[in-house]
Amino acid sequence: MQLKHFLCSSAAALALSFGFAGSAAAQTEVQFWHAMGGTLGDRVSELVDGFNKEQKEYKVNAVYKGSYTETMTGAIAAFRARQHPHIVQVFEVGTATMMAAKGAVYPVHQLMKDAGEPFDPAAYLSTVTGYYSTPDGKLLSMPFNSSTPVFYWNKAAFKKAGLDPEKPPRTWPEVEEYGKKLIASGFQCGFSTQWQTWIQIENFGAWHNLPFATMENGFAGTNIKLTINDPVRVKHISKMAEWQKNKIFVYGGREGKPNSKFSTGECPMFMGSSGSADGFIKAMQGTEIGITMLPYWPDVAGAPQNSIIGGATLWVLAGKPKEEYKGVARFFSYLSRPEVQAKWHQQTGYVPITNAAFILSKDQGFYQQRKGFDTAVLQLTNKTPTANSKGLRIGNFVQIRDIMDEELEAVWDGKKTAKQALDSAVERGNRLLADFHRANQ
Repeated sequence: MQLKHFLCSSAAALALSFGFAGSAAAQTEVQFWHAMGGTLGDRVSELVDGFNKEQKEYKVNAVYKGSYTETMTGAIAAFRARQHPHIVQVFEVGTATMMAAKGAVYPVHQLMKDAGEPFDPAAYLSTVTGYYSTPDGKLLSMPFNSSTPVFYWNKAAFKKAGLDPEKPPRTWPEVEEYGKKLIASGFQCGFSTQWQTWIQIENFGAWHNLPFATMENGFAGTNIKLTINDPVRVKHISKMAEWQKNKIFVYGGREGKPNSKFSTGECPMFMGSSGSADGFIKAMQGTEIGITMLPYWPDVAGAPQNSIIGGATLWVLAGKPKEEYKGVARFFSYLSRPEVQAKWHQQTGYVPITNAAFILSKDQGFYQQRKGFDTAVLQLTNKTPTANSKGLRIGNFVQIRDIMDEELEAVWDGKKTAKQALDSAVERGNRLLADFHRANQ
């Protein structure tokens, strides 16, 4: 009797075990490669966990793959080896490269249609979707962590320097004036900037309604040339070189490396991604910081115009089973929900990619609690974008940014004038643009 009971119990347990295993096996997995480490990586994990807990049909596996460049190049190599993920996060400078990868991309507008998921491009901020759409308005990748550069300032430092902590500089001459007062009061520098090419060359151009390249910054074709050696940019970089001599400006390295110059209090003024807000608030607990729009040169007609986005979108790679793409589409629908997107925006400082998420954040009183967190949206929509300020679609852009970084560093090191450096960047960059054009004919 005991043996019979043991066998029956074991069989039931085994059946139950197989039942659970079968259920787990039936769950369709979706691989998602991203480039967000640290606090932002934790936020990505929270988003993915929320989707996975809400339903049992699909499971998204989020994997951190290093920097933006490492993530994109890794995904391209994996695609060639047929070991690629379903979703890869690609920064905005990789847009032209992804568009040129014939057969490798499953366009988002087609994905959502094929999967039967409700999808209205008009629900998203036009300044975001325009960057990642075809000329006839079809969205190629899913907006995710869109940002734009903003101006941060340390209110306690302003007070110490005798500046009004509630009145940040609006123009570049005011930045110079404030920088002198901050240094006079004992600070090591006036301001620094992260992502110097994105902020001081690319967004500087959009903010002053200056072209970055011919043919509408590459939106009208690939046979283009850079125009970044214009008189206004030459003047700006010349002034920054001049300011560096007396510490009004201090260079802190490429990409996000200069962040510590602001978070440690070394430089009380800082230009950086709106997506850095959450990190600064956490790193500077007890220190009140302000967020406002970028400064501009008041003698440039029409300035300020509007800034352009940075950050990244989610590209879907082709070659996976149809059923798995339904999970990708479902995940994208989840990410676009107002409450999900509003939480992501509020926790990180990234732009709310949908109009509904921006309105929800307003209605929740978020912008009253977190002054300045609406700056990114207000700046992106400051004026109707022009051909010079709707974005950049540049081939071999990763390499061109490296060139611009090298040339700017030569200026900061005193090895070149601003004119020499920007002329050289144009000449070197144009060779890469010509290569890209020939390869995509």
